[in-house]
Amino acid sequence: MKRKIGILGGTFDPPHMGHLIIANEVLNQLELDEVRLMPNREPPHKEKRSGTTAQDRLAMLRLAIEDHPLFSVDTIELHREGPSYTYHTMKAIREQETNAEYYFIIGADMVEFLPRWYNIDKLLELVQFVGTNRPDYTLETPYPILNVKVPMIEISSSMIRNRVRNGDSIRYLTPERVIRYIEEHHLYET
Repeated sequence: MKRKIGILGGTFDPPHMGHLIIANEVLNQLELDEVRLMPNREPPHKEKRSGTTAQDRLAMLRLAIEDHPLFSVDTIELHREGPSYTYHTMKAIREQETNAEYYFIIGADMVEFLPRWYNIDKLLELVQFVGTNRPDYTLETPYPILNVKVPMIEISSSMIRNRVRNGDSIRYLTPERVIRYIEEHHLYET
């Protein structure tokens, strides 16, 4: 029997409760065997960088999920140079692990962006997309996706970075271990 593996990609700069809630809801509602959180090196759709290193993002992500037995971190995209295209990543993963079904988790903002994804038609042969609801976006697309309803939590990494920069609290927006890491390494302060 094939394992059912969810993949949630992102910059995770920093990881926050919204990421964890989405991963956990998809895990439970689709009865997956595990969810892998996959930090990307250089997403093709984002321009501005926060100044954190890939090592910082990886360390924060590991801290964020360390108490969940069915979550793990996959670093495949961090080891590649240049932009991270999901098609190349999933092709490589499928070649390494042939006895699995992959569920690629995206927010509704990315569902609307699917027509512009690199090699989308071939990518659809490699993964089952799972769309999760987000405020101000719909899950309507001509592509075959599974829709998973998640609690609407309006938290974003950019909001957290701005709050840190302004000296505002980020308590309960990201796990306490991540907050300590941010404080100890003086991330997002300027």
